[in-house]
Amino acid sequence: MSAIAIITARGGSKRIPRKNIREFCGHPIIKYSIEAAISSKSFDEVMVSTDDKEIAEIARKYGAKVPFLRSKENSDDYSGTVDVLLEVINEYKKIGKCFDYLCCIYPTAPFITAKKLTSSIKLLQENKDCDCIIPVVKYSYPIQRSLKIDNGKLKMNWPENYSKRSQDLEDAYHDSGQFYITKTQQLLENKTLFSMNAIPVTISETEAQDIDNEEDWKIAEIKFRVLYNKYL
Repeated sequence: MSAIAIITARGGSKRIPRKNIREFCGHPIIKYSIEAAISSKSFDEVMVSTDDKEIAEIARKYGAKVPFLRSKENSDDYSGTVDVLLEVINEYKKIGKCFDYLCCIYPTAPFITAKKLTSSIKLLQENKDCDCIIPVVKYSYPIQRSLKIDNGKLKMNWPENYSKRSQDLEDAYHDSGQFYITKTQQLLENKTLFSMNAIPVTISETEAQDIDNEEDWKIAEIKFRVLYNKYL
């Protein structure tokens, strides 16, 4: 069964300029995603989808393929991940390459490891009735007791949970924002990475961090250095 890893890295990040190749603990952050995918030995092809020549050059430096640049249509602020992946699938189909499995990896996910990728794709291959793997992180605080600000006043989203013990409330999870693995046919048919037959892979909060602003970036570097003893 063939598989492709697609690292999505456009050049036009607004909140953190040049985010996808910015130095993270001594290296361009995209390096960690590329090396994890290659080291996993789970993919017949590891490629970077980008519209940016500098990103393409750095991606090739670390061993990824960039057989074509992403179209302008899928390179603006409104382009969806699924549209980018479908473009890649179609471009490879033109040269006679098709893949049974597809792994979408974000370029700003330095906590991804080869081991996680290998075990995740194996899990999907072993579960024939499932379509995709989604890594998730457990919320550290019960969302059933979350708050909102309404006209300057603090209110509970679900007041009925005010007196309930935390341990009596159901655990909730969020997307880790690192990678997704799906059967290619599922993506082509449903145009989504989140199918109704998704298998969760739980990742600890220590090994995940959304990176949307400068504060997130600093927190991610602290976590990374603690995890991997990289006190740079």
